[in-house]
Amino acid sequence: MKVTAGQLLKDRNRLPPNAVAALVDGRTVDLHTPVEATETTEVKPILADDPRALPIIRHSTAHVMADAVQRLFPGTKVTIGPSIDSGFYYDFDRPDGRFTDDDLARIEAVMKEIAVGDTPFVRGVMTREEAREKLTKMGETYKVEILDGIPAGEDISFYQHGSWIDLCEGPHVPSTRFLQAVKLTSVAGAYWRGDERRPMLQRIYGTAFPTQKALDAHMRQLEEAKARDHRKLGKDLKLFMFHEWAPASPFFLPRGAHLYNALIAYMRDQYARRGYREVITPQIFDKALWETSGHWENYRDNMFLALGTDALEPTREGHGVPMSQVFTLDEKVTAALASVSSGYICGCKAMNCPSHCLMFAADRKSYRDLPLRMADFGRLHRYERSGVTHGLSRVRTFSQDDAHIFCTEEQMPAEIGAFFDLLDEVYRDLGMTDVKIMLATRPDSGYLGTIESWERAEKILGDAVIAKGRTFEVAKGEGAFYGPKLEFHITDAIGRSWQLGTLQVDPNLPERFDLSYIGADNTAHRPVMLHRAVLGSLERFLSLYIEHTAGWFPAWLSPEQIVLVTVSDKHLEFAESLAARMRLAGLRVEVDPSNEKLTAKIRNASLLRPPYIGVIGDKEVESDGATLRKGRTDLGFMPAADLIAKLRAESVAPSRAPA
Repeated sequence: MKVTAGQLLKDRNRLPPNAVAALVDGRTVDLHTPVEATETTEVKPILADDPRALPIIRHSTAHVMADAVQRLFPGTKVTIGPSIDSGFYYDFDRPDGRFTDDDLARIEAVMKEIAVGDTPFVRGVMTREEAREKLTKMGETYKVEILDGIPAGEDISFYQHGSWIDLCEGPHVPSTRFLQAVKLTSVAGAYWRGDERRPMLQRIYGTAFPTQKALDAHMRQLEEAKARDHRKLGKDLKLFMFHEWAPASPFFLPRGAHLYNALIAYMRDQYARRGYREVITPQIFDKALWETSGHWENYRDNMFLALGTDALEPTREGHGVPMSQVFTLDEKVTAALASVSSGYICGCKAMNCPSHCLMFAADRKSYRDLPLRMADFGRLHRYERSGVTHGLSRVRTFSQDDAHIFCTEEQMPAEIGAFFDLLDEVYRDLGMTDVKIMLATRPDSGYLGTIESWERAEKILGDAVIAKGRTFEVAKGEGAFYGPKLEFHITDAIGRSWQLGTLQVDPNLPERFDLSYIGADNTAHRPVMLHRAVLGSLERFLSLYIEHTAGWFPAWLSPEQIVLVTVSDKHLEFAESLAARMRLAGLRVEVDPSNEKLTAKIRNASLLRPPYIGVIGDKEVESDGATLRKGRTDLGFMPAADLIAKLRAESVAPSRAPA
């Protein structure tokens, strides 16, 4: 017998007034969802203050926002409105103008009126024909397109509150009364389906919480995040820039290039101590590589493609393009690919793993050669749609602290354990010690390999976490198409969670590339392949690290470890002499040669947020030293020899400092 989850809870006297959804046999559903009611059915309420309720509250709030928008701006069409980590959004096609800050205030006011009305959400199901007729009559052309994408056999569900109705699979809260703590935050452009060839929509972002207190705390965090925004700090601190002629591709200025290179040098040192060997691989590969790896089928739309002259001539009226010219999958190139039966078609490297498989296979391997740890800082290129690129955190060209470990199955526990040790040391050195581990498991569809191979790999990863005395949460269906993975999430200085490191068991690429080694029994065996990264994309890591530190980098990473400022011009010669001694000691130092007042010099130096500022006047010249400042704290006078020793001690990562 089927009843709604809410009725089942009510029948069992387990439906408190603050229940927003239910957990039925481990699956989250709203209280309107029909479920099988048997004696063995397990059902628990999800209360409003439960973290599992937050996505439901936010998705329901997106519906209320869309209702308010269509009340205020008739003729606006709705598209999608999901919950996201920071809140929710809804994309609108508004033909009569753009949303302004004043519009957001008006929309928010109407949303609050709807919320206090305590209007119930009601779930309904239609046939595909009924749904098409209704959506067409409503003029919701985008929803018709979504309807066409729903697989045959699945319920076509709608949710309605008051007179407003939307095609949606849910789940939703029981009533709008749960949606009173809400704030609309911004408007941005977004292409329909993330495709720049489709209509440009307007995306309204907002957030919602179960209580006003929780919302207020979040808004304070947003204000702090705004002050730490890496895009703003990147400009203020002269770290990086962008240009329209290289979309979503950062230019690292000298100070930013130092940070970038310092991170690579640090990771190289870590690798050297742990038995990794660095390799360099090509940027462009024949599509045969990507077909072999499976990326051509599963990832081609996110790759930059290069086509040789011979391949393009038949479709470009005899006018080819240089081999070096790179294309995305626009309509012309798609047509070219479809018509070319021979010629050179290739893709820019979007990941390193297939090329590492080629290197492993280049010569005969013995079990004595394993484990083989292959590191690669090579540049990667991925075609991220313009609607999702964001500062350094989502770019089209980047480098990773990428490595692949080829080993025997017996060596896996030790290799995974060693990776944990590496990751822990790196994160401690960088001041990020709050780490949560997620196990991302097999997607429902589109994956390579067998279910058995996935389950085996998932167990190996989970057992490795437990063996290290750690715990993990399962991210069901979040694995890559070629294998399950561990994700390492850190919490930054203002409480936000970021995914950084990954460790992935890949049972598929060794099979696809027919990799083997000769075992002790003198027969061929398939190696195990581990994909791993500690920082991930260096560009993305810098985006979060800039925000984590608010631009106050530790001395061992900072572009300059000290800036020397003088009271007057007569002290400049000594400052330059002291700077020269510091440079000979391997320190990074800058001198302000301007003739501005001391307060202005200190202020200007502080804008770049160096670890230390050294002030030099008569006393400092006479005593051969500098008066040291760290932020707004005056540390007093320090003799040159002591100052140099102090800075040298702080010039290495904490894990490499002398005991």
